[in-house]
Amino acid sequence: MNVVDRFLQYVKFDTQSDELTNLTPSTPGQMVFARHLEKELKALGLSDISLDENGYLMATLPSNIDRKVPTVGFIAHLDTSPDMSGKNVTPRIVENYDGGIVPLNDEGIRLDPAEFPEMLNYKGQALIVTDGNTLLGADDKAGVAEIIAAADFLLQHKDIPHGDIRIAFNPDEEIGLGANKFDVERFAADWGYTMDGGEIGELEFENFNAAVARVTFKGRNVHPGYAKHKMVNSMRIANQFITMLPRSETPEHTEGYEGFYHLTAMSGTVEESTLTYIIRDHDRDRFERRKKEMEHLARKINNEYPDCVTIDIKDQYYNMREKVEPQMHIIEIAEEAMRRADIVPKVVPIRGGTDGAQLSFKGLPCPNIFAGGLNFHGRYEFVPIPSMEKAVATIVEIAKIVAERG
Repeated sequence: MNVVDRFLQYVKFDTQSDELTNLTPSTPGQMVFARHLEKELKALGLSDISLDENGYLMATLPSNIDRKVPTVGFIAHLDTSPDMSGKNVTPRIVENYDGGIVPLNDEGIRLDPAEFPEMLNYKGQALIVTDGNTLLGADDKAGVAEIIAAADFLLQHKDIPHGDIRIAFNPDEEIGLGANKFDVERFAADWGYTMDGGEIGELEFENFNAAVARVTFKGRNVHPGYAKHKMVNSMRIANQFITMLPRSETPEHTEGYEGFYHLTAMSGTVEESTLTYIIRDHDRDRFERRKKEMEHLARKINNEYPDCVTIDIKDQYYNMREKVEPQMHIIEIAEEAMRRADIVPKVVPIRGGTDGAQLSFKGLPCPNIFAGGLNFHGRYEFVPIPSMEKAVATIVEIAKIVAERG
């Protein structure tokens, strides 16, 4: 079975994660998928296969050389985003894409290069698209398929020298919990790569520092006809807080290394309102200043409306760069592997996070390599087939380089 056949099979599994269940894995479909992969890894002949009660699946492709070389890990996540349904995914292959509009269904949903100009980079290639009703699941089932396809290739080509290769598939990356129960010591790799990036050539070892802030506003409700000097409307104060943050420092106004405040949820009544923000910045000092600015604004409002505002800020993850930079050979190996596979490496910062960020701080340096998909988390997601094939080739070349260099 090649990488495409695997991918088309894997997207049939409904593995949406859910941050409200407080379980690991957060949804039962992820464990169903993990058990399927466990059987597949056993059938291929991998060793040290383990699947724990939390849905973390690990395996080893044993070394075929008689000298010790570093053990490299490849990691992908089982879940798909809660942002859109991953149930009854019906993928379709568009052969020899001609550069035009791709209708996804009869209801007017379409992939239009006028809206998604990156499509034109894949003119002439075969694309896997959705039916317009669900996401596709290339994030990260493309990564899962690529890792297993690479292991299968190496098993079938025993003349290619490689050291021990560790494989892991984990749950709940999309809700920020993928690395929480990842046993780095048991994984026992010298370093790893998550196959969870976007378009072909992407190589990422910088990500956002991340925090979540929940801001609660207490009000006082009285009959509106008799409210003068008595009512305190928590929703109006919450709106005041929103407007005090810099208007231009939001996701829709930023790119590259620019950080932001992102309002992700709001609810309220006159008596009580709540705002939920995520805070993001690549630079650690600016990240800390952003948190302090939100606390400062809360104090300002409390000066005007005593004891009205409480703010709770929790860090989520940090920029892996500080853990990867001391071991830049792992980036150089990935770059060389891409060049050997006729890919131009694109070292770019992640405007988000990956499991690799948390794993790097748990002692497993773990940059991120492209899996090939685009427009993740929605009905417009697609993946070019040649990009998936090149990801497989990149994994194989990394294994070869590590064996060569020792």
